Amino acid sequence: MSETWIVGINPVEGALANDPDRVREVVIEQNSKNARVNEIAAQARRLGLPVKTVGKDQLEKLGGEARHQGVIARYETPPLRGENDLPALLEAAGSDALVLVLDGVTDPHNLGACLRSAAAAKVTAVVVPKDRAVGITPTVRRASAGGADLVPVIAATNLARALRLLKDAGVWITGLDGDTDQSIYDIDLKGPIALVMGSEGDGMRRLTRETCDFVAKIPMPGSMESLNVSVATGVVLFEALRQRGGGR
Repeated sequence: MSETWIVGINPVEGALANDPDRVREVVIEQNSKNARVNEIAAQARRLGLPVKTVGKDQLEKLGGEARHQGVIARYETPPLRGENDLPALLEAAGSDALVLVLDGVTDPHNLGACLRSAAAAKVTAVVVPKDRAVGITPTVRRASAGGADLVPVIAATNLARALRLLKDAGVWITGLDGDTDQSIYDIDLKGPIALVMGSEGDGMRRLTRETCDFVAKIPMPGSMESLNVSVATGVVLFEALRQRGGGR
């Protein structure tokens, strides 16, 4: 069992709302006048959780580099899921399965933002390579605004094998890459699909690209050649959602 500190108002609110059984204690700044911090403390007490009050210096020491906003929570980290958990998630989602694959996103702010978009789009699962991802750190949790608690994250020991597992389950895989003429807006994104985003610098790895059924790009008529990976993820997820009826 491992523990971490969840830092900041939104992440702590998200943990209390979505996964309170893993919250071990809430720590707030002494004499806080922030109404949201005080409501978090009240909610924690209603849940039967211990609430500790400490000085600002001690809170900063516990919270590390992230901006704590007057509240942190000690949290039991759930074990990461593996490839073997994918079949059950896909079966439960059926034809609505929508999987996001992040091939080596290493910036915690980008990963958190991707998880936030994934939660908003009701993604079935987010698949990351176990050895080329940042993990669910306090910074990731903060950037995800609660998304890290809402979307199953699969840490794949072998990403190519996980992609083949998706294909065997009837999931069509589309990779995003600027080096193609195919537009994402011309790809059929209905039914069980997976969308693959490459890393911030190098994009998709060769083997990952070769495993995709389709490779598409986001058309950019302006003077920029690429988007931040978290922005691109939001664009493609909500294009998929639009094609699938907007989540209605």
